[in-house]
Amino acid sequence: MSIIKTVELKRSFEMGTQSVEALKGIDLNVQAGEFIAIMGPSGSGKTTLMNIIGCLDTPTSGQYLLNNQEVSTFLDDDLAMIRNKEIGFVFQSFHLLARSSALDNVMLPLKYAGEKKNIAIDRAKKALLDVGLGDRMDHSPSELSGGQQQRVAIARALVNSPSILFADEPTGNLDSQTGADVMNLFKQLHQNGQTIIIITHEEEIANQAQRVITIRDGLIETDKLV
Repeated sequence: MSIIKTVELKRSFEMGTQSVEALKGIDLNVQAGEFIAIMGPSGSGKTTLMNIIGCLDTPTSGQYLLNNQEVSTFLDDDLAMIRNKEIGFVFQSFHLLARSSALDNVMLPLKYAGEKKNIAIDRAKKALLDVGLGDRMDHSPSELSGGQQQRVAIARALVNSPSILFADEPTGNLDSQTGADVMNLFKQLHQNGQTIIIITHEEEIANQAQRVITIRDGLIETDKLV
């Protein structure tokens, strides 16, 4: 089943008096359960593409269907609802609330969704157990290692059972061994059926995915199975 489909997706930005084309016509099809890496040099358009298929931005033209729903024309409030329901994000710098416990950080998306507190606590605890942090639930980010903080961020991204998990340079702030541990966690999640899209500039990270898409100058240069 196709979970993401884009047709002639384009995105332009106004830079002073000039218009810069970040995406020049992207045709992309992602099936449910795939593990994909999107690669490209700085300025290639990979982050712009992630922002659009992650419902953080809208295209200048073209179509984007998420679970067969046309979302390229959605307004900000509708996009926010789709993001909270369908999409989980993991970022390079974790984006955890410094004064909140791991459990409270993971509960945040459920609070935004209006979930009952007792249900939110149970689901957040399960998410933390799933990423191997059952004994760190009450710890604040400053009491956790970088790898543990990233695991909290992954648990937070998964707590709403999203259709897609996006990870933007998820190992960028981690040492090589901790980065390998985080990638092993992604592989485990993929084996359990999670659709995962990683944005990276590291070939070693990209080659651990199932499929690698290379973006250059706003276009898909290569799309290959690993």
